Amino acid sequence: MHSWERLAVLVLLGAAACGEGARAWAAQPRGRILGGREAEAHARPYMASVQVNGAHLCGGVLVADFFFFSPPPTLSEKGRWACCAPLPWQRVDRDVAPGTLCDVAGWGTVNHAGSRPDRLQHVLLPVLDRATCNRRMHHDGAITERMMCAESNRRDSCKGDSGGPLVCGGVLEGVVTSGSRVCGNRKKPGIYTRVASYAAWIDSVLA
Repeated sequence: MHSWERLAVLVLLGAAACGEGARAWAAQPRGRILGGREAEAHARPYMASVQVNGAHLCGGVLVADFFFFSPPPTLSEKGRWACCAPLPWQRVDRDVAPGTLCDVAGWGTVNHAGSRPDRLQHVLLPVLDRATCNRRMHHDGAITERMMCAESNRRDSCKGDSGGPLVCGGVLEGVVTSGSRVCGNRKKPGIYTRVASYAAWIDSVLA
């Protein structure tokens, strides 16, 4: 497998939503970092933007060195080619403690009117334990051991941020998933794919 193919697989680990009708997503981006703020320049060199025809589709995160991915789609930061620094990722298959503050970032729209930022946004979210997230009022048992949740009371990630990283203590713990839920609704916590649960697969791709 070529290096660019390996990068494609890794960046799209949590961005399966990107394949959910790429042209439709590009024409009408969905999802947002709600209640967040502009990220400090160059503070997250592991971030990637998956683009189609120059338009942001969803996020990505680099977890290995020295890989480029050729268009389409294009991986870049603010529309430029970049070789970003990889982010350490969690290999130990254990849950993050409830209440832990984790950082999530992305270029999704920032309000329900659909406004899109030209600069990376981020927000800090507390981790929610799986048992609570699986209550009937929340996700009613849909959250498996390969998933984790974060609170979503007016501060949230959503579809346009799919594939972006959930970083806890400087380590990649999860990636934003898609879902038919209302962003920023405290009754529907954000859902993230747990990276550690796919450690063996990631290692096999990098081998």
